Amino acid sequence: MAHIAPLPEAELAPFSELFAAVEARMGFVPNSLKTMARKPEMLKGFLALFSAVIGPSSSLPADLAQLVAHVASAAAGCRYCQAHTGHVAERRGASAEKVAAVWDYARSPLFTEAERAALALAQAAAEVPNRATAAHFDAARAHFSEAQLVEIIGIVALFGFLNRWNDSIATEIEDSPLAFAEAHLGPHGWQAGKHRRDG
Repeated sequence: MAHIAPLPEAELAPFSELFAAVEARMGFVPNSLKTMARKPEMLKGFLALFSAVIGPSSSLPADLAQLVAHVASAAAGCRYCQAHTGHVAERRGASAEKVAAVWDYARSPLFTEAERAALALAQAAAEVPNRATAAHFDAARAHFSEAQLVEIIGIVALFGFLNRWNDSIATEIEDSPLAFAEAHLGPHGWQAGKHRRDG
């Protein structure tokens, strides 16, 4: 059970326009945002930052951006965000098989050299203590522009906030990402744990 409950549905009407855009992108409105709505300026600021980091102006492939978020969330240990990012990666063009194989990115034929470099950088940057090195950046720089490197690190940092938010609060996971994660991540060890209603 979440330590802080989302704002009741009856009180979410002022955020309907913001949430409509989120739902169009993700297919649902995350409970994390409904909880953040208890402090409206935080919610608005977060969504503005999210849009700037991983929104319409992003030049990274949409599926890769989500896989970067997924690897960063897994490195941080946030199961809620792993389910979300895996689910949205599929919605953005990655096959469920590729999402499930993401931790074998270094060897799997499903990943390109560019994707491997981006995911290795994301994993290293998300770990605590941080282990991103010049070698990680050099490998990624062979495939990505400086602006795209900024996007990769921006995604890691953005999800660092979300990982801490959702893992601390034990945000309850929604039905569609839960179903995706159980089907495709569960066989590789993922469990909802405290993010399930009865967890």
